[in-house]
Amino acid sequence: MIKLVVGLGNPGKEHAHTRHNAGFWWAQHLGERLNIGVRLENRYHGWVGRGTTSAGDIWLLLPNTYMNASGRAVAALARFYKMRPEEILVAHDDLDLKPGQIKLKQGGGSGGHNGLSDICAVLGTQDYWRLRIGIGHPGVRELVIGYVLQKPSPGDLALIQQAMERGLEIWPFIEKGNMATAVMKLHTRPKPEEPATESKS
Repeated sequence: MIKLVVGLGNPGKEHAHTRHNAGFWWAQHLGERLNIGVRLENRYHGWVGRGTTSAGDIWLLLPNTYMNASGRAVAALARFYKMRPEEILVAHDDLDLKPGQIKLKQGGGSGGHNGLSDICAVLGTQDYWRLRIGIGHPGVRELVIGYVLQKPSPGDLALIQQAMERGLEIWPFIEKGNMATAVMKLHTRPKPEEPATESKS
């Protein structure tokens, strides 16, 4: 069962609407659905909320550190409440997925994501769950830093929001620890219906 949901992003109004904060967005939407409010908890280095679901208690965490120090907040809360890595879900932006794509997986590398890299280093493992929210890639490595710190275009934002909604739809399975079903439902998209054709007589 997932006990801790972490949304990755950078604090401050200047970063609130940038691509790099997609993890924040999703965690905030989840909090609204579960009626979990968050408040700043300095001992956990972030905005923290606690709620109760049918499967037990769930914590939300939005680190108040910058992205490359996200592990400090995650480790502080997880260690205090004795949460195992497999009980942690980290929602984050992903350059390797196009806007509109969203994936759920456990473990793996950081893909160059500074937030994931720091969490792996501080926890000493890669075995936590990740909700990968696609934001696309600028096409050139040198442009990545500026790209993630910019707002997405209206079209890309609409696609990102649609993907996040699909991530919220599978929450009931995640909540109960049925991760295999959550992965299957998230990664299997229904085929679009073919337009009806008139029969010729």
